[in-house]
Amino acid sequence: MTSSTAPDPGAKGFLPALEGMRGLASVAVLVTHVAFQTGAVNDPVIGRVWGRMDLAVALFFALSGFLLWRPHAAEVRGLGPRPSTRRYLVSRATRILPAYWIAVILVLWLLPGAGGGATVWWANMTFTQVFVPLTLTEGLTQMWSLSVEVAFYAVLPLAAVAVAGLRGPSARFRIPLLLGVSVLSLAWVWLPVPTPEHTNHENWLPGYVPWFVAGILLAELVTGPRTWLHRIAERRSLMAVIAVVAFGLAATPLAGPKTLTDLEPWEYTNKIVLGAIMSFALLAPLVLAPRERHRILASPLALAVGRWSYGLFIWHLAVMAIVFPVFGIAPFQGHFWPVLAVTLVLSTAIASVSYALVEVPARDAFRRWEASRKGRAAKPTATSPTSAAS
Repeated sequence: MTSSTAPDPGAKGFLPALEGMRGLASVAVLVTHVAFQTGAVNDPVIGRVWGRMDLAVALFFALSGFLLWRPHAAEVRGLGPRPSTRRYLVSRATRILPAYWIAVILVLWLLPGAGGGATVWWANMTFTQVFVPLTLTEGLTQMWSLSVEVAFYAVLPLAAVAVAGLRGPSARFRIPLLLGVSVLSLAWVWLPVPTPEHTNHENWLPGYVPWFVAGILLAELVTGPRTWLHRIAERRSLMAVIAVVAFGLAATPLAGPKTLTDLEPWEYTNKIVLGAIMSFALLAPLVLAPRERHRILASPLALAVGRWSYGLFIWHLAVMAIVFPVFGIAPFQGHFWPVLAVTLVLSTAIASVSYALVEVPARDAFRRWEASRKGRAAKPTATSPTSAAS
């Protein structure tokens, strides 16, 4: 199966095209929410396309799977040190929490339709919205996916430990095992899981395992020897066709209705499988063939939107909730393009401010903490008799 034992250049370091893809996914999420709020999903020609852009969430999950699993896949193949769980958890907290908590506090405090009691505040502040009934409130309903992300962050170190023994020659079993877990997870939606009224177990982490595994498999491939999948990934046109076909099928009744209604188990399963295929096909050329220059996704504009993507995601629904009354537009009554334009411009502006004033300082604080921790760890070593004698 292998053609070379050398790891791919994408096994380490920053891949600019992934940043651009993250930005594209955040814009797609914004577009699909505008389409639902303006009723554009009911358009007989393109409505299903607008509605199914919610598969951008699959891209977000796959990106997280790849980037967060890659250090673990590299370590078992001798390409990097063992990842520190403490560093990982602190890094995730500083990346996610500051901007998120500011958004939640301001939305619940200032947005008229978002107010609620202590339960709404508590659930949104702790990422438990998908477990607590009636806590996905106006301006924050998109946070269900962030709740799933945070659950994945918590589970990932445990999953990495579970397969850590598969190293050396046994590392070849990691991909079949991960694929098996992904397939088994498809049974989740069919299980009669008891839930409180107004909650749905489909929105819990087990239901989205294949979307994360799409990225995890890429992390395994990029840190391992080259295979036939690497050669296929280099054929961008083929991977683009696969992604478009998967998205197109998801935009049909195979993946459920075009409105925000509960899906039948078979519809949900189709959507999950097609979203995983689409995400893998979109990311594989960026990850497994990084020698190629991706002019659009690695352009300055795409990289800027990618940097602002988190703020774009957490703020855009609150912005849209304000756009409707300010411009005298009734929800679900059309005006898709004007609402889209204004929401995109304002959300991008707020996201850029959030990035500069919240995300960057938080990231810098994490780097200072890490440097300080390394300094404290290195100091005793440098002054010990053993170190001096050597």
